[in-house]
Amino acid sequence: MIDHVAINVSNFEHSKNFYKVALAPLGYKLCKEYDITSPVSKYAAGFGTDGKADFWIVDEQVNIPRIHVAFTTESCEQVNTFHTASLTVGGTDNGAPSLRSHYYHSKYYGAFVLDPDGHNIEVVCYALSS
Repeated sequence: MIDHVAINVSNFEHSKNFYKVALAPLGYKLCKEYDITSPVSKYAAGFGTDGKADFWIVDEQVNIPRIHVAFTTESCEQVNTFHTASLTVGGTDNGAPSLRSHYYHSKYYGAFVLDPDGHNIEVVCYALSS
């Protein structure tokens, strides 16, 4: 079982603000933020629900490999709201909200957004109601 995920970002403040807005429809909030004493990183911020940060951003400017992270949610409306919110704060559409039965399975409703560093962030709901 995965406890948390951390991704590298090139502009910490910009990405922190992006994720505050983009993940709010999922109930995520900024839970933790602190300075790091590392040769390549200075700051970290953790987002999560119920005070537990399970999604982290770290300001690593040396090497930013692009990744794909998928969050699950309980309603198709949250998928739609995530997509809209992400685009309002600088995200790039990488797949509008839709049923994706041709790729995954008959109840797979998801949306994809590229964050400011090009990470592919997905939100998926396994329900047919919207």
